[in-house]
Amino acid sequence: VANMPGAVARTSTFALNNVTLPFALALADKGWKQALAQDAHLRNGLNVCEGKVTCEPVAQAHSLEYVKAENLLGL
Repeated sequence: VANMPGAVARTSTFALNNVTLPFALALADKGWKQALAQDAHLRNGLNVCEGKVTCEPVAQAHSLEYVKAENLLGL
């Protein structure tokens, strides 16, 4: 079904909020570098960092150099 969240908009909004709020709080409390360094799930959502493309499919799609986020964060 194409737009199930639209059929239950209020419930979908609460669900999305419950899933994303911890990431937003981590970014606010720790700063972006520390939050990304400590959370691989948050790091997986990173596309660009310090002018470098950190998402391999995005880099390939645009013929750009790919750099691992871990390398830029010193991990």
